[in-house]
Amino acid sequence: MKLSRRLVLGAAAASPFAAGLGAFAQDETSVLADTTSGQLRGLKSDGINVFRGVRYGEDTALSRFAKPIPVTRRTDISDAINYRASSPQRSNQPEISEDCLFLNVWTPGLNDGAKRPIMFYIHGGAYSNGSGSDELYDGTRLATKGDVVVITVNHRLNAFGYLYLDRLYPGAFPDSGNAGQWDLVLALNWVKQNAETFGGDPDRVMVFGQSGGGAKIATMMASPAAEGLFHSAATMSGQQVTACGPLNGTARATRFLETIGASAATPDGLRNIPMQRLMEGLTARDPINEAHGLYFGPVLDYRMLSRHPFFPDAPGQSAHIPMILGNTADETKAFLWRDEAFALTWETLPDWLEIQLRCDIHPGHVVEKYREWFPELDPTEVMFKATTAGRSWRGQVEESDARARQGAPTWVYQFDLPAAERERGAPHTIDIEHAFDNLAQPGAMSGTGPTAARVADQLSTAFINLARNGDPNHAGIPQWDQHTLPNRETMVFNSTTRLENDPRQRERELFATVPFIQWGS
Repeated sequence: MKLSRRLVLGAAAASPFAAGLGAFAQDETSVLADTTSGQLRGLKSDGINVFRGVRYGEDTALSRFAKPIPVTRRTDISDAINYRASSPQRSNQPEISEDCLFLNVWTPGLNDGAKRPIMFYIHGGAYSNGSGSDELYDGTRLATKGDVVVITVNHRLNAFGYLYLDRLYPGAFPDSGNAGQWDLVLALNWVKQNAETFGGDPDRVMVFGQSGGGAKIATMMASPAAEGLFHSAATMSGQQVTACGPLNGTARATRFLETIGASAATPDGLRNIPMQRLMEGLTARDPINEAHGLYFGPVLDYRMLSRHPFFPDAPGQSAHIPMILGNTADETKAFLWRDEAFALTWETLPDWLEIQLRCDIHPGHVVEKYREWFPELDPTEVMFKATTAGRSWRGQVEESDARARQGAPTWVYQFDLPAAERERGAPHTIDIEHAFDNLAQPGAMSGTGPTAARVADQLSTAFINLARNGDPNHAGIPQWDQHTLPNRETMVFNSTTRLENDPRQRERELFATVPFIQWGS
């Protein structure tokens, strides 16, 4: 099923699709690229060749709850001018469809033998929402400043990508719990096959992603099917220490099917349920924790994943891969910034933390320690600080420490530079605009002043250098030492960017007193 194209075009001026429809109206020329998908017609503007909506797989309605079908080469020239559909989801997207396996390419050259590094970005939105078509991910500036190929990707999400049905329907849907991950593997194989067409180097592919995108990368680092498809990685506020277990995955699938009234459906029945009816199941509560909506994410299915991504240790298959891991100073200000948060008192704060910390620690003890360490903060600020440390930073600590024990090349950052609205601090997602050097794009929150511009240049150049050389160091930042134990070297990006050892030691040690159990696993 597909939403009306007329509706999409009518809304384009207010959507991310507008970048494909009108942003390159001046000084643009048509360009052709011959790929395994067929010949593609893109646009060249300001020295960058842009191909949007490039198909890398067939309509997933044909492979629902299964591995994707690789693209069949088209005989006619395909227009690659506009962004294409995102996976079905509840968030607001210009176009959604099960026919969603598309990627977007920005490159300075075509078939020129330049062997540029390829920077492959995986969007966030947990495993349930988002697309690679957001204007914040426009690759023009990154491709220009770094002489790199930039690629963003769409893939299956939520129930369409991560509904684990294997135990309910033995043998019918063995790959359903990781279908979205299989899409990413297919996309990376497409990149490998077509890298030279876009002036790229198939042996220098860097994957980078924020939030859910980072978690998908962490999952691929332990996935045998992804081995050899990328050569460096950067995760931004997105970790996946443990995957969903098959028993919890089955409980969630059962709840989902109950919600849409399909508990007795046959395999063929599930394959033919209308897309919109499946989307109704996305409103279900999670049977493992009814306080939250239904979790979707990778599953320990012994096919895509035969072990948890970073438990009990870092995966050996990716020990050689240079990796950056980062988080922001005020992660939870992005999603807990609400009226109830600003009405918190010292009396009500522990009950709030009980739900929002997502770990089994005494909330009263947490409040006591934070009041001791930060006496100047009010209950709301303590809440933001504690939830950021206990809920958002913890997975990154687990992964970076595991890689340090492994001796893997690892660099850690903390992004502290606040948004232009300074009371928002440095919330979840703020480092995206800096990594892409896209401060002027819609959705950016840092402003375009000299300090923000300098930090954007610092972080984006570090990412470019990781892609090119396997090391993020460059002349614009202090020496960035690798993460080791017990020092925990961390680059702090702020008005003065500096390297610190273990900058959040007290908070890290507090939450290390309880086991880390990743939400959804």
